[in-house]
Amino acid sequence: MPKRLQGRTAWLNLLNTNRVHSKLVYLISFFLLAGSAALWTGCERGYSSSSRQKTSESAAPPRRVKTVRVAASPLEQIVNAVGSLAALDRATLSTKVSGRLQTMAVDLGSVVQQGELIAQIEARDYQLQLQQTEALLNQARVRLGLLADGTNDVTDLEKTSTVRQMRALLDEAKANRDRVRKLSQQGILSESELETTEAAYKVAMSRYDDSLFEVRNRQALLAQRKAELEIARQQLTDTVTRAPFDGVIQERRANAGEILNSGTPLVTLVRMNPLRLRLEVPEREAANIRVAQKVRLKVEGNTNVYTGEIKRLSPAIEELTRMLWVEADVANPGELRPGSFTKADIVTDSTSRGILVPVNALSSFAGVEKVFVVRDGKAVERLITTGRRVGDSIEIVSGLEVGDIVVIDPGDILSGQPVNAADS
Repeated sequence: MPKRLQGRTAWLNLLNTNRVHSKLVYLISFFLLAGSAALWTGCERGYSSSSRQKTSESAAPPRRVKTVRVAASPLEQIVNAVGSLAALDRATLSTKVSGRLQTMAVDLGSVVQQGELIAQIEARDYQLQLQQTEALLNQARVRLGLLADGTNDVTDLEKTSTVRQMRALLDEAKANRDRVRKLSQQGILSESELETTEAAYKVAMSRYDDSLFEVRNRQALLAQRKAELEIARQQLTDTVTRAPFDGVIQERRANAGEILNSGTPLVTLVRMNPLRLRLEVPEREAANIRVAQKVRLKVEGNTNVYTGEIKRLSPAIEELTRMLWVEADVANPGELRPGSFTKADIVTDSTSRGILVPVNALSSFAGVEKVFVVRDGKAVERLITTGRRVGDSIEIVSGLEVGDIVVIDPGDILSGQPVNAADS
């Protein structure tokens, strides 16, 4: 190929290459300009939207909310405790004498009054024993020279027949001795006759002393017969078992017709009014518990609130549980039962005051409790610590002060949001 043609071909190739590069540069420039324009438009739109939102917020009216002003309210200081109810008195009634059970007058759940019949042992044997002891007593009275059916038991020893007889013999022996002694001094009677009369006098004196001892023995026997008579009467009385106090039969343990030994249990009787409330108080609260403090309690399955009064305190803390046993008496209107589990509040100070707010003023999230207070026309979040609930209110232990204005039913309110407070 001629050199002229080769140079022209090379120039054409270079020209074509430059055209391709120009098209690429043009395309790249176009896309860069389009992206910049879109970015500028988006920024302008975002800026306009944010501006409009701020403008609308600044222009929105304050949210109207209900509020309540915090004040110090009467709030009793109490100690929470758990325990159970027990019968004030519980007795297992047993028969005092042996014999066949003739009558069982009560059963499980029977309501009895003090002195009412519980059970009866057959009394015939004890009636016969009473008659026997009465006969022996009458015999002892007669031997002392008293009337068999009399009431006077005073005995003059010298007036009893035995003593009077021995006294007469003693007087006779003394007179014989005195007479023989005078005759012996005159030499009329021998010394041996004097010794005989002296011996007879001593024998009469001894018999007289024995008669006194015998009468005293009969007096002792009379006292013994009287005691035996009282025992027989008491045994006859003990064939009847009666209620020692007002109560209800908790358990029946014998049946009519059984042969019972003395001391055999018949029934278990419990006093139902008042009841004994036994509570366990933690050691840290033991110093605040006093006799005569009021107690409010509830039992399982019953919504009623019952009241009582502290009557007895244990003198020591239980070493294993670190608890103090406390007992209160609780009036029973009829529906309380011994053995029931109870939750009780012991009022340790009825004059104290505290902060209460409505329950619906609280907001809770993840275990954190808070309220909103109104400060300078805005709702301000305040973290709190709550105590016990009292009706529709709840105790605020920390986080609020008297005079704070608390928002009720805050809903989705935000901290710092303008509010228009209205007292509820």
